[in-house]
Amino acid sequence: MRAGEAPRLVVCDVDGTFVTSRDRVSPRTRGVVASLTAAGAGFMLATGRPPRWLLPVLDQVRVRPVCVCANGAVVYDAAADAVVHAETLAPDLLAAVAPEIARATAAVGGATFAVERVGRSAFDRADELFAVEPEYPHAWDTDEHSVQPRAELLAQPAVKLLVRNPALDSPELYALVREAVAPAVAQVTYSWGGGLLEVSAPGAVEPRHVVAFGDMANDLEMIAWAGHGVAMGNAIPALKDAADEVTASNDDDGVARVLERWF
Repeated sequence: MRAGEAPRLVVCDVDGTFVTSRDRVSPRTRGVVASLTAAGAGFMLATGRPPRWLLPVLDQVRVRPVCVCANGAVVYDAAADAVVHAETLAPDLLAAVAPEIARATAAVGGATFAVERVGRSAFDRADELFAVEPEYPHAWDTDEHSVQPRAELLAQPAVKLLVRNPALDSPELYALVREAVAPAVAQVTYSWGGGLLEVSAPGAVEPRHVVAFGDMANDLEMIAWAGHGVAMGNAIPALKDAADEVTASNDDDGVARVLERWF
């Protein structure tokens, strides 16, 4: 993106980026989003969250953007409340990948699995979309799930396979698992540090007209692809190294500080 040229599309991660650590969109950020959309620029959210977890965020802004969810596997039109595209992991692929991950983690206690499936709307029943193994240790408090044995868990297409080992942090778990799953087969990443990996299907506006914001490993490809990639002040070191710029943290209006140059 040329110096001084306003972006035509702004793509923003959600957690640790667009929202504060209290899950709020700040007034300053809401204001600059209103300004950029009024100026005719496009705005999208890109996140590891499923569509249903975006509703508390969307309720804080006036726009209803197209959202790229589940680390790129789902495209959700918030204005129409419709999933318009999904890239799923087929049952045979899930059944092949899970044992490889189990073998790669056997020396550190193994791994347990959960799956995120795709629906049609953000208001679909969560217990029909999120399923876990009986022994799966949740990373967050929830009762919005079904419990299934592993064979049943892997028998339906999923947009995300969750891999859990709370004895490790996510970078440590990633270092073990990334060698077991070829990038051409599936994408392994993480968006939280507490021993949770996300496996999704491997994955286009001219990149030079795009500014993108992120903070975690699941934002690396987006930051590298965009014409101007911005890492948050609270981002992991690898993302800061890959970015064209490092802004302030999500709690200090880092997104707004950059976008106010143009809008």
